[in-house]
Amino acid sequence: MKVQITSSLVLVSLVLFSCGTSNDKTNAVSAAAHQVAALDTTTEKTYAVELVNNKKDPSCGMPVTAGISDTAHYEKLVLGFCSTECKNEFLKNPKANLAAAALK
Repeated sequence: MKVQITSSLVLVSLVLFSCGTSNDKTNAVSAAAHQVAALDTTTEKTYAVELVNNKKDPSCGMPVTAGISDTAHYEKLVLGFCSTECKNEFLKNPKANLAAAALK
């Protein structure tokens, strides 16, 4: 009888210990995944079309409905651009490029 009680106690202890350990590992993996997600800089920001004053990217002419990944403020306007490169090109000569923006 003592052997059965001792065996049962050992078995219950192992089950309880393994459950606690499993959660700790799961929490550690989850925390590591959150840290990696926080460090992920490859995700591009996108902006809603309603937030900008132009219908077309002033540098390349692409419609802003195709996607806005960068913006700039110029003369009380918020302009949307398909890329940072297009924004930088616009900023080299904004007055010349503003006509191509097809303002709303």
